[in-house]
Amino acid sequence: MNLNRANSFQLDWLVVLIYLVLVLFGYFNIVSAATAGEFSSYFDLTQPYGKQSVFIGLSLVSIVLILSIDAKFYERFASVIYLASMVVLAGLFIFGKKINGAMSWYEIGGMTLQPSEFAKFATALAVAKYVSDLQTNIKNVKDQFQAALIVAVPAILILLQNDAGSTLVFAGLIFVFYREGIPQKYIFLGAILITIAVATLKFSALFVTSIIAICLVIYQLFFKRKKKKVRGSLLILGLCAVLSFTTEWSFDTVLQKHQRDRIELWLRLEKDPDKLRVMRRNISYNLNQSEKAIRSGGLTGKGFKEGTRTKGKFVPEQHTDYIFSTVAEEWGFLGSSTVVILFVVLIGRILFLSERHKSQFSRAYGYGVASIIFVHFLINIGMVMGLIPTIGIPLPFLSYGGSGLLAFTILIFIFLKLDANRLNVW
Repeated sequence: MNLNRANSFQLDWLVVLIYLVLVLFGYFNIVSAATAGEFSSYFDLTQPYGKQSVFIGLSLVSIVLILSIDAKFYERFASVIYLASMVVLAGLFIFGKKINGAMSWYEIGGMTLQPSEFAKFATALAVAKYVSDLQTNIKNVKDQFQAALIVAVPAILILLQNDAGSTLVFAGLIFVFYREGIPQKYIFLGAILITIAVATLKFSALFVTSIIAICLVIYQLFFKRKKKKVRGSLLILGLCAVLSFTTEWSFDTVLQKHQRDRIELWLRLEKDPDKLRVMRRNISYNLNQSEKAIRSGGLTGKGFKEGTRTKGKFVPEQHTDYIFSTVAEEWGFLGSSTVVILFVVLIGRILFLSERHKSQFSRAYGYGVASIIFVHFLINIGMVMGLIPTIGIPLPFLSYGGSGLLAFTILIFIFLKLDANRLNVW
């Protein structure tokens, strides 16, 4: 018992320090981005930064609770936590509140909670529990299907609530399966599917299918001539054709107009220069203003609460999804680079800690934590800099959002609890 208590609080203080720095730095950037007129108090609950301070306090309380619970609890009750999270997610269809077109929120006492944020750590726990089960062989197709189903259920529920950004995060859990032994062909296959889908949107389904057919014919003529290989090539061609035409159909009929417009602008699908200028003006306003704010920061930035574009509210949603533009404008290249480095060190440290675990559950959960943070970080930074289409997804620990901050705190400190207890074998 004494050994258990001692190990339970041997936290990795580098991760804790990075967490605290990011949260505090994020809070002060939210203050700057959300302050329009006269500043009254850091704890003004009518302002986003005041509300964020409440959730920072709740996050600190959650840390104490997480660290006080026995580490075995998280493995034993991973399935229960996951099922409860799915029930809460499904309840949004009945009791949820629609905000910005997404049915993703519960309103409680004047404040809102977003269950999809909490579903991320619940799913990471469930995936870790499943792949570490003695009855599971991740190289078995049946077990692969069941593992994929664990990830697919919350992803589909969230997608049906019109929150495509949060849905994409769950795809990052493929790194957990890869680490635990899933065949590399799935990663290769996924890359091919993405390439075909993007090529279809850029050109056309008929063009992409024709190119694939030509490549397969050349392959058969010069490399393979067996009938079995011919049948295999025909099967590949058929599957690619189905994927290509399905992608084209889904883009035209399933996606909403603003989603299609963002993808069209990203891939430069519009050929008419006049229409393209209108699209850039109407759709890319946030992005254009964000890029201007980032460029205006220069090397060292303009200083805390001195960003002219930030103070002028040129960038909509600057305290949430576009918080990085505030960082770049007021803290410059040095400040924004420091944020990037902190995230890279954080993710790398979590992976390093995961690899030294004897428990497969703890290792798999650690990879889940790193994957979720990585996808959020990659998409948000890429979105703000115009490298990928605009997707509503926050920057962990920095963006305004109580649900996100609390959920990421739980996500990371469950892992730290498991890591502190790694010497106890159960």
